[in-house]
Formats: sequence, structure tokens, C-alpha cells
Amino acid sequence: MASELKKIFLSASIPLSDRDFKYIDTADNTAIRDAVVALARIVLPKAQLVWGGHPSITPLIRAVLQKQNLSVKEHVKLYQSNFFAKLFPPENTYFEEIIRTDALPDRTASLALLRKKMIVENSFCAAIFIGGMEGVEEEYRLFRASHPHTPVFPIASSGAASKILYTENQFEDERLLTNFCYLPLFDELFGGILSGE
Repeated sequence: MASELKKIFLSASIPLSDRDFKYIDTADNTAIRDAVVALARIVLPKAQLVWGGHPSITPLIRAVLQKQNLSVKEHVKLYQSNFFAKLFPPENTYFEEIIRTDALPDRTASLALLRKKMIVENSFCAAIFIGGMEGVEEEYRLFRASHPHTPVFPIASSGAASKILYTENQFEDERLLTNFCYLPLFDELFGGILSGE
């Protein structure tokens, strides 16, 4: 049952070309994709992955799920705000466990509600932040406030918001900054967490 699986929170996106250059200038789009795919390959067989359905990320997770032949309902929990209903990627139809939050009058309020439902109202064993823009930074702050004792991993090697988070919060694990071999890295980071060691 999904309730018995540990949950890992994922906050990730590929920065858009029309957004703040502080994200675009350092973003490594290949690394972002590789990291998301590696995370899904390591985490999905053993846990439930929870994320906010960014259109650049959801298709990657779907591809891994299909290859691993796992129960979609059991291993993923996808959150979406109805404020963005017209922008949902077609891959959403593949996921059985979609939590759709209400569309509020504006984008900011709608995202705040989504993040509260997704981050505050779940229990997690870890969180990971890959690439991203201001939304990843906001989700990091909310996650740390809501789950102060839960391990968090900003993958600075993917650049963008995750690199900013790594630097500003003075993380010292250099693997997060320099290691691009994501499968063995995530096996090291999450192996003990998922096994309960």
C-alpha cells in the first residue's frame, strides 16, 4: 500500500529562457534531466515520489515508471493546481494519483495553496532539489520550515536554483556540487534513508 511507503519530495524544473538569468546562466539542462531520471530509478522501486508536476519533469518520471513496470498509484503522488489546468502536460493522464488543488484568483495564491497541500500536509523521509527557478527556492524554504529535521539535498551540480540553495545555505557535502554520476550518488544518499538504517 502507498501509505506504507516512505515519501521523498522532489522539487525540480528546467529554467525557462524568459526567466531570471541567475537561473539560466548556471543551469545544466542535461544534468537536470539526468538527475531526475537517476532519482526516479533509485527511489521509485522502494518509495513514493511526491512532486508538483512541472511540465519539464513529469514526462521524465513517466518514462522511468514505464520501464520499471511499477504500480503508478503506489509509487508516485503528483500535485497540480487547477489554475494551470490548460498547461498540464499530456503525460498527466498516465498518473492515477493526482491531487488537484483549487484555482484561486491569482497565480501566487494558487501556488501557495498547492505547496501547502503538497509539502506541509505530507510526511517525508527526505527532499531533493534539482535545477529550478524561484519556485524551487520557495519550496525549499517551506520544506525546511515544515520539516526541519528531514534531510534535504540541493543538487548544486545541476545549477540554477539548487546551486543557489547549496551556496546560500552553506552545504558542505561536495558530492552535491561536483558529482555528476547521479545513480551511484543517489544510491549513497538515499540507500540508508529508504532501508531505515
